[in-house]
Amino acid sequence: MVRKFRVKVEGKVYEVEVEEVESSRPAEPLQATPQVPPVSSVPPAPPAQPVQPRQTPQPRQEATVANTPEGEHIVKAPMPGLIVHVDVAEGNRVNKGQRLLVLEAMKMENDIIADKDGVVKEVHVKKGDNVELGQPLVTIV
Repeated sequence: MVRKFRVKVEGKVYEVEVEEVESSRPAEPLQATPQVPPVSSVPPAPPAQPVQPRQTPQPRQEATVANTPEGEHIVKAPMPGLIVHVDVAEGNRVNKGQRLLVLEAMKMENDIIADKDGVVKEVHVKKGDNVELGQPLVTIV
């Protein structure tokens, strides 16, 4: 019995015929000759598009906040982790909801956001710093 299959090799689609042989018959050696795929009435399959990884939204972490008597607003680390990106510098104006920095914890990047409008008085960390739970990250006034 002969069956037809469509096979993809190194990005090229080939139509091949496979013959089922009896198990009592010894297998014949295969000849390594290049074959041109036969023309068929079946249109060729469209080229495969590379699969793009699904972009998952980054979790936005509400940082622990402490208000000081002078009206300063200290954003603290909500979890231990590694600072992978700092988006603000001293003197920058920030708005509520704006990303201040990115904290990596358990192989996930977490956006640390401002929960009030203000001006950055001090950035307590830099890229590459390991931080502990509750450690001050940014002071906003």
